[in-house]
Amino acid sequence: MSETAPLWSPDPANLAGTPFDRFLKEASIRSGQALNDYDELHQWSVSNPSAFWDCIWDFGDVIGTKGRVILEDGDKMPGARFFPGGALNFAENLLRRNDDTDALVFRGEDKVRRRMSWAELNGLVSQLQQAMLARGIKPGDRVAAMMPNMPETIAYMLAAVSIGAIWSSCSPDFGERGVVDRFGQIEPKIFFTCDGYWYNGKKQDVSEKLGPIIDQLTSVSTVVVTPYLGEAAEVAGDLPRAITLDAFVEPFEEKAVEFVRMPFSHPLYILFSSGTTGIPKCIVHSAGGTLLQHIKEQRLQCNLDKGEKLFYFTTCGWMMWNWLVSGLASELTLLLFDGSPFAPDGKVLFDYADEEGMHFFGTSAKYIDAVKKSGLVPKESHDLSTVRMLTSTGSPLAPESFEFIYSGIKSDVHLASISGGTDIVSCFVLGVPTRAVYKGEIQGAGLGMAVDVWNDDGQPVRQEKGELVCTKPFPSMPVMFWNDEDGAKYRGAYFERFDNVWCHGDFAEWTEHGGMIIHGRSDATLNPGGVRIGTAEIYNVVEQMPDVIEGLAIGQEWDNDVRVVLFVRLADGVSLTDELTSRIKTRIREGASPRHVPARIVPVTDIPRTKSGKITELAVRDIVHGREVKNKEALANPEALDLYRDLAVLAE
Repeated sequence: MSETAPLWSPDPANLAGTPFDRFLKEASIRSGQALNDYDELHQWSVSNPSAFWDCIWDFGDVIGTKGRVILEDGDKMPGARFFPGGALNFAENLLRRNDDTDALVFRGEDKVRRRMSWAELNGLVSQLQQAMLARGIKPGDRVAAMMPNMPETIAYMLAAVSIGAIWSSCSPDFGERGVVDRFGQIEPKIFFTCDGYWYNGKKQDVSEKLGPIIDQLTSVSTVVVTPYLGEAAEVAGDLPRAITLDAFVEPFEEKAVEFVRMPFSHPLYILFSSGTTGIPKCIVHSAGGTLLQHIKEQRLQCNLDKGEKLFYFTTCGWMMWNWLVSGLASELTLLLFDGSPFAPDGKVLFDYADEEGMHFFGTSAKYIDAVKKSGLVPKESHDLSTVRMLTSTGSPLAPESFEFIYSGIKSDVHLASISGGTDIVSCFVLGVPTRAVYKGEIQGAGLGMAVDVWNDDGQPVRQEKGELVCTKPFPSMPVMFWNDEDGAKYRGAYFERFDNVWCHGDFAEWTEHGGMIIHGRSDATLNPGGVRIGTAEIYNVVEQMPDVIEGLAIGQEWDNDVRVVLFVRLADGVSLTDELTSRIKTRIREGASPRHVPARIVPVTDIPRTKSGKITELAVRDIVHGREVKNKEALANPEALDLYRDLAVLAE
């Protein structure tokens, strides 16, 4: 197979009658012109944003009122306002069903299996809403959670936002400092937590850190402890201001949920940057923007239809949880999983897909790589006939992982590497149902997203690396940063590089097929000799070597220039000999370029990564240069940073 041959191409017969096909026809009517393919639809969507987002509202059957104006100040970024006279309630749009079919299916590793119908979900949300109102929760109040990805977490969120409160969450593996650094900034009134969780087959205790967390979250008037391990009463009994979930809702009978409709731009979520250069930024997202963007991505880019089953492997500390939950607005059944994806073994998620008839399988690039290296061949061991789409995010998906998915998982699946992030609670580039899939490439820009790649002079470039930008407003831009009254932090994060243009901080490149390659974060870009190099290009090469499990590359300031340093975590029993060092350098020279070849290769036993699984090049770069890493609580394994401190090999 040549490098230009597609790995997969859609069958036009399978597209007829799908959500994308129906929308294309509707958009053609609205536009007064025949829109024949994705390119023409995309061009119309960015040239006519008012008409496009108005069409998305109607196509998504959004419950609420639009108002007369769709887009105000559409030439300002920031400053544009979508549906400025509109009103809706996010929870009302997600709880549009109330019957006995499955809304949520849950697996906690191999320990817990549960199902929750739409009627049961509505009933629990009703009780929770009443309990929150009884404790004085009102629009604009913050409600926070340190919870596993389980049904109750979704119910908590829906109850909070049904009132107009603002939701924020993290996963229970966060340390005390990480929780307080996040929630301490936003001052929640209610804090939901669990009595522990399962990870890698073992009970994980949270009780020791809960006391100090609650002591520091002085704004919290009520702590609700959720039963997962069967120890909620004991945990709640040891905490101030705490009550079990059962006791919290016991006084209230189930009834119809009441929804407070708020302005389109009313805050819905507060998400947090995962960087390690300071306390996390509190990114505030709107109810209307989040809803429209997720409906668009799930129904059009992913072609998901009512009644289908949506799965994403995520925790409640990653924006993909927020994305997953929005599937309820399209009447999808959500398949939830919490714990290790390799407990009790590496087959657990494929077992889940097989047994539940999963239609959409979402995961991370790191998981795909781990499955590949484990020797599993799911296409031979599992019936994955229902899986139509597989997506990967979190970091760039290596070209070899593209090939593995088709050779080892499923040959006739629509594979979409997707990229966007916490900043927009959605994607800039992602899957396109009508386009072919090429190795190593993201298929294209999302509808309504005026995505481009610019060089340092602010000029668009093709098949050349540059900054990922978005040149026109879109609904899921943050409303603001919390505690940023004059908006200086918000503008500084995205709009200082290019005036009136969103600069995302990704190092990207358009391909000859109209797809995109993400080469890593531009602030982690290597600049040896003044030539910009993406770290992903190095990883794509070295991580295909059996001797190397994973790598991390940084630019070290050296001799008035920058030299590339590559840290490698090696396979069991492998040592970094001169011969292996030479092979690694040769492979990088041949697979990437001579510029990519590291000046130093250093073996390490662990690589630091964020809670969502992203390696933290900037933190390692700071450690190597003797600078303080200010937000170690953003890391899943902060102790790994000590492996990079004061290394003699980097002083010569």
